[in-house]
Amino acid sequence: MNRFITGEARSQATLFPERIDDYIDEENPVRVVDVFVDSIDLPVLGFKTIPAATGRPSYHPSTMLKLFIYGYLNRIQSSRRLEREAGRNVELMWLLGRLAPDFKTIADFRKNNGKGIRKVCGEFVQICRKLNLFTDAYVAIDGSKFKGVNTRDKNFTKAKIKRRLEQIDESIARYLGQIASAGEYECPAGERLIWRFTTQEHGKTINRYASSRCPNCSMKKQCTTGTYRRVTRWEHEDVLDEVEARIDREPERMVVRRSTVEHPFGTIKSWMGSTHFQMKTLKHVSTEMSLHVLACNLKRMIKIMGIVPFINTMRA
Repeated sequence: MNRFITGEARSQATLFPERIDDYIDEENPVRVVDVFVDSIDLPVLGFKTIPAATGRPSYHPSTMLKLFIYGYLNRIQSSRRLEREAGRNVELMWLLGRLAPDFKTIADFRKNNGKGIRKVCGEFVQICRKLNLFTDAYVAIDGSKFKGVNTRDKNFTKAKIKRRLEQIDESIARYLGQIASAGEYECPAGERLIWRFTTQEHGKTINRYASSRCPNCSMKKQCTTGTYRRVTRWEHEDVLDEVEARIDREPERMVVRRSTVEHPFGTIKSWMGSTHFQMKTLKHVSTEMSLHVLACNLKRMIKIMGIVPFINTMRA
């Protein structure tokens, strides 16, 4: 007696359901994608919904947008993979009406409709606001670094290294005591670093401070590897100092912030895999990031409201 679960023979005749809709459960997230895209005004967001009078008929923007939102919800960002899924994935067959665009058409839509796609992400935020899914308790802000499509040789340039060294110098300068009334700093050896000059860098006013006694200082090796210890300070550096002091006074707020805003970045990076983006240039990367954020927000909303309640709310 066979104690394993066995499947049907491939030669066995099967009567499939007559409607492809029978394959899609009412609790399937793909129904949320369908209702969401159908509810937004695509022309207002910048999509071209009027076809050209001549030439080969094109796919409707709603069809392509549904394909991309579904893809990013399911960690499928490549245009070639989306092409394959459209021809074999039952959920996509239902969502697209059994249309199967080729990879070039898919890639061109994402490249040529970046502005509209970014607005769709903002449109979903407005929908969440209307549904009272936002609270007034805290506003948490965070940032993260994502790998772009770039060669290893171009990841570091002299300008980047120079900016990084300047950032390090600015960070070290915070450990030096400031004499606010005199506009000077006091180094660990007790010497005063006086103001030397002011420059404009990247739209910011930067003040430079230095001391002429560094060469003969006994603590020079511990302080700097250069000839002189120089302090670089932004004119509004006191604002950053105030923020750091507030964090020291209320460390529990950082716990709330981490649990509120940091995990979405980790989740999105996990979805992206080893290659974060498929496209190049900041404009196109912004489009991809909007799709990732939209997918993350959709999943979060589905978890909060549920699929059927959200669909009923959108249709109301």
